[in-house]
Amino acid sequence: MTIDYVKSPLFFKLRKAARYVHLYGVNRTWWKVKGQYHMRRSFRELPAPRERNPNGHVGLIGCGNFGYSNIAYYLRKSCGRVLRGCMDRDIARAASLFQDFGLDYYTDDASRIIEDDRIDLVYIASNHASHAEYAIQALERGKSVHIEKPHVVSFDQLERLCAAMERSPGAVGLGFNRPDSRIGRLMREALAAQDGPTMLNWFIAGHAIDEDHWYFKKEEGGRVLGNLCHWTDLIYQCIPAEARYPITITPTRTHKSDSDIAVTYAFGDGSIAALTFSAKGHTFEGVRERFAAHRSDVLVFMDDFQSLIIETGAEKKDLSSRRRDHGHQAAIRYSYEASRTRPGDPMRHPLSYIWESGELFLRTKEALDTNTPRRVEACQGPKAKAS
Repeated sequence: MTIDYVKSPLFFKLRKAARYVHLYGVNRTWWKVKGQYHMRRSFRELPAPRERNPNGHVGLIGCGNFGYSNIAYYLRKSCGRVLRGCMDRDIARAASLFQDFGLDYYTDDASRIIEDDRIDLVYIASNHASHAEYAIQALERGKSVHIEKPHVVSFDQLERLCAAMERSPGAVGLGFNRPDSRIGRLMREALAAQDGPTMLNWFIAGHAIDEDHWYFKKEEGGRVLGNLCHWTDLIYQCIPAEARYPITITPTRTHKSDSDIAVTYAFGDGSIAALTFSAKGHTFEGVRERFAAHRSDVLVFMDDFQSLIIETGAEKKDLSSRRRDHGHQAAIRYSYEASRTRPGDPMRHPLSYIWESGELFLRTKEALDTNTPRRVEACQGPKAKAS
């Protein structure tokens, strides 16, 4: 059963806050707590929009907890007061974010954000099935977009999104934040410095969520697209481009197709990756993850994007961090900076990456839904036309 933190006993809330201060620091914990109350906020009278941010040029679609305590928080921290308008189907959530972050306006109509000529970059953190639809509309108007995971929930959306990218001058950033974290970069650099096939192993413990949670609606893609895509993308990025294909995906599951599962990936160069995703109860510190990898002379061990050990032959390095960092700030800033570049700039995510990362998690979902292996070949779809 999903835990309601706001309604939890006071002692539980104090213990939770104290643990998060240790993991994330006081200021970050404060905004995480505010995010919980933001989700319940109501107004007797909605606040009046007002022009108060002359530098605002960014829009936000989706004012839930993630949009509030991650996107809006890190945009202001990293880029200043650049948010101009926000949208949510729950107008109270849009109004709450508008008030707390000093925006010009809020709305429950996404077209107002997309058609605003003063907005040139849109962050999208709405329900999963709507991510690609909003992104396509924004790209068609020449805007850049940051799409939280997953960027698509079907091959139809993937094809249309890639087609919109080909026509638009706008940049596309994806919300796969872990590779952009400090520890994520160090892990990938250590593996890239070696040659030969790689063995990668991930164990992820996520929250159990109620069966009527919106994640489980057929159109939203379930937990494979809502959660597991983080790690399918990360293993994709750990394997060199020339070594990836073909990829054989082998599922292991019982009665559930997207919780309490294991998936293995065999890559073209003989590399193997295993993902195990467990969702059984409440994880007090949030999602927990443990990673181990071996390539040539290097061994990598990582816990929760806070603890990292790299062994290369006789040399052993402890590169742990004081705070847990999943890379949200870096990913959000990356999309902002990419939107300021011109088409063709190497900082922009290439069309091939948008296609291949989406194809991998969509094929993973097919494998788990049918409990049969899937094979992903190279040079399929729009990526074949990408430079």
